[in-house]
Amino acid sequence: MHPVICGTMRSAYLLLFILVFNLSPSKGKINDTLKIYSYSQLKEKFYDYVGNDKISNANVISKYYLQKAKNEKNTTEITEGYVLRHFNLDLQNALKYIDSISIYKKNLDQKIYPARIYLLRGNLYLRHDNLKLAFENYMLGLKYAKEKNNERQIAIANISVAYLNNYIGKHAEAAKILRFYLYHGNYFNEAEQGRIHYNLADTYIEINKMDSAKTLIQEGVQAALKNKNSYKYNQYLFLDGFYNLKLNKYDIAIEKLLKCKEFFAKNENDLNISYTLLNLGKAYDGLKNKDKAAENFIAIDSIEQKSNNTFPELRDIYTYLIDYYKEKNNKEKQLYYIERFLKVDKLLDSQFKYISRELPRRYDTPQLLKEKENIINDLQNRKKILYISISILFIGLLVLLYLYKKSKNSEKRHREIAQKLIHSIEEKNNAFTEPEPNVVITEISDKKIPFNQIESKSKSIPEDVVQFILKGLENFETKQQFLKKGITLSSLAKTLKTNSAYLSDVINTYKEKNFASYLNDLRINYALTRLVHDKKFRSYKLSVISEELGYNNEQAFSIAFKKKTGTTLSIYIKEVEKSHNQN
Repeated sequence: MHPVICGTMRSAYLLLFILVFNLSPSKGKINDTLKIYSYSQLKEKFYDYVGNDKISNANVISKYYLQKAKNEKNTTEITEGYVLRHFNLDLQNALKYIDSISIYKKNLDQKIYPARIYLLRGNLYLRHDNLKLAFENYMLGLKYAKEKNNERQIAIANISVAYLNNYIGKHAEAAKILRFYLYHGNYFNEAEQGRIHYNLADTYIEINKMDSAKTLIQEGVQAALKNKNSYKYNQYLFLDGFYNLKLNKYDIAIEKLLKCKEFFAKNENDLNISYTLLNLGKAYDGLKNKDKAAENFIAIDSIEQKSNNTFPELRDIYTYLIDYYKEKNNKEKQLYYIERFLKVDKLLDSQFKYISRELPRRYDTPQLLKEKENIINDLQNRKKILYISISILFIGLLVLLYLYKKSKNSEKRHREIAQKLIHSIEEKNNAFTEPEPNVVITEISDKKIPFNQIESKSKSIPEDVVQFILKGLENFETKQQFLKKGITLSSLAKTLKTNSAYLSDVINTYKEKNFASYLNDLRINYALTRLVHDKKFRSYKLSVISEELGYNNEQAFSIAFKKKTGTTLSIYIKEVEKSHNQN
C-alpha cells in the first residue's frame, strides 16, 4: 500500500510581493510605440502582464522603461527600471539589477531604502528556491523597515515570513498573518490584496477550515471572471480542485485539475503546474488508480530536473514512486527514485532545519517579546485607568453621600417647618371663622389691627380714601375672593372702585408688600389652613389644589408654596396626615 501524499506547501512560493507603490492593473495590448505612455502607465502595464502571465510582453516594457530612464538620466526611474528588469531572469542576472539599485540609493527616498533592496532580494531568492538567503534578506528588510517606520514594508516582510511558516508546516500561524492583512491591508494595492486572498484560501484548506476556504474560492472565481483574468481563474480553479480533493471528492477534483493542467502546462517554470500534477496524482491515488497517480508524479520529477524548484511534497512523491516500482519489481526505476529522493531530501532537510530553527529565534521570539511589552504597557495603562476610575467613583460616592446627607437634613428641616406651621394653625383653630368687625388682616400670620387703631401713613392719599380701600380689602379677604383665577391689580382696583395707583400704594404701605406678594400670601395662608382641616382637600391632585387656589398651573403653586413657607407641599401634607393619625 502506497503512502498518501501530504498536504501542499506551495503558499511559500506563490505570492512574491513587488515593492512598487500606487499600482493599479490596466487593460489592453502593448501599443506598437510605447512613447505615448508615462512611467506610471508603463509600470501599470508591466504588472498587469506579469499578473496575467504574459511574460514576453512584460519583458518588452521593462527593457523600454529602463532605456527611457537612462536616456533621460532620471535616477529614480532608472532604479524602477532595474526592479522591472530583474523579473523572469536567472538568479545571477536578476541579482545584478537589484544590486545596481545600491549605486543610487543615496539619492532615493530614505524611508523606502535600503529595506526595499533586501525585500526584493528575499523575493528573488525565494523564487529560486534558496530559502536560507530569502529568510536572511527578509529579516534585514524587516529591520530597516522598522527603523524607518515604513508600515507597508513591515507588512510585506511579515507576509513573506507567513509563506516561510507555511513551508515548515506552521499553517495556522501563516493564516493568522494573511487573514490580518487581507482585512486590514491598507498598504496594498488591489493586485497585492488579490494575492493575499488567494494564498489565504490555500492555507485555509491546509488547516481544514473548509467553509472559509470555499467562500474565498468563490469570491476569487467571480473576480477573475469579472476582470477576464484567465490566469487568476485557473489559479482559483486549482484551489477548487484542491478543496474537493481534501473532501475526498476525487472525481470532481480530477475534472477541475485537468483543466488547470492544460492551462499551466504552457510554462513549466510556473510552480502551479507542479502542484496541479501533485494533486491530480493524489486524486487518482484516492481512486486506487496507481498508474495514473504515478504518471503525474513522474511528470513532476521531469519538471523539477529542468527548473530545480524543490518543495517539501517532493519527498512524498519520490517515496510513492519508490513503492510503486517496488511493487512492479522494477529495480532500475526504484534505484533511480531512491537517488532522487536522497538528493532532494538533503536539500529540503537543510532548508527545513534552518528555517525551523531561525524563524522562531529571529522572528517569532522578537515578535512575542514585542507583544509581551505591548501587553505589559496595556496592563499598566489599564491599571492607571482603573485607579482613575476608582478615584472618580470614590469622589462620586462622596458627592452622593454629601447630597444624600444634605437632602436628609433639608427634609428634616422641611418637616420641622411643616410641623410648626401645623401646630400654629391647630392652636388658632379659627381658619374659617368670620373676622371680627372693623378688623383688617395685614399679615399671613393673621395679625389683625382694629380700624380705630390705624393711623394714616400715606400723605398722597386722602384718609377717607385709605379707609375705603382698606375696607374693600377686608371684604376681599373675608369673602376669599383671592381664590379667583386671573386677579390683577387693575381688576381688583376696578372691583374696589378705586384706581390702581391708590390700591398699590395702600397695599405697599399697610400690608407692607407688593400686590403679587399680598395675593400669593393670602392663597398660601388659605392652603395651609384648609389642608389641616379638610381631609378631602388633602386627597386632591396637585393640579386640582392649584386650580382651586387660583394658580394657572401646579408648578407655579409649588414654587410659591415653598418660597413662602420654606417647606414643600408634599412634606407638609405628609406631616398633616401624620399629625391627624397620632391624634
